[in-house]
Amino acid sequence: MVDLADELELSDPQTRVLGALLEKKATTPDAYPLTLKALVTACNQSTSRDPVVDYDANLVETTCEALKAKGLLRIVHPAAGERATKYRQILDEQLHLDDAEAAVLAVLLLRGAQTAPELRSRTERMHAFGDVGSVEATLGRLAARSDRPLVRLLERAPGQREARWIQLLQHDADGRAEASASAGAGGGDRGSASPRGAAGAARIDDLEARVVELEAQVARLVAALDGLIDPSP
Repeated sequence: MVDLADELELSDPQTRVLGALLEKKATTPDAYPLTLKALVTACNQSTSRDPVVDYDANLVETTCEALKAKGLLRIVHPAAGERATKYRQILDEQLHLDDAEAAVLAVLLLRGAQTAPELRSRTERMHAFGDVGSVEATLGRLAARSDRPLVRLLERAPGQREARWIQLLQHDADGRAEASASAGAGGGDRGSASPRGAAGAARIDDLEARVVELEAQVARLVAALDGLIDPSP
């Protein structure tokens, strides 16, 4: 296992890359591990991400190299008949996370502070929690780990109906906690979005996931044809 005290002060790009890989491992297993192109797309999704970013391939690639050095990612080099290098996270292996814990942590890495009901809704495609109590039990395990807590419950800020949780793998946990409190005081809970808006976001999530999977299928087809066709537009 990596030295949690020294190694897991993740930068913002490292946080996004690991979160995206955790998510796609669960939601699009046929397209996982991800090619660099698919990983860039996953990092830059306009839904299910907070903040929305615009990383280029060079930044994502160098971030993957840094995560590999930390022992949190493996690079899968092309085998015979394949053309693309792929990337897979091993954070779940290093931290011995079960599926429920990995799903909760993925959402916290990708979307920032969340309430337990938000986490139940937003992990649905990764892990089906029976109720909010199951989410809270998972969060409790992550918070009570003997080696190092991985999440923290924040005090409910003015304007927020429920307390939120943050992940502790990323740098500046205190600053992120303060930012969450300020956001709550200024605009209320993000969990109050309308059902129609939530359904629309979920549909976009599904479409983006299908695009990633289709890109992977095309890449495999091109590899099977051994370069007889040119995949470039």
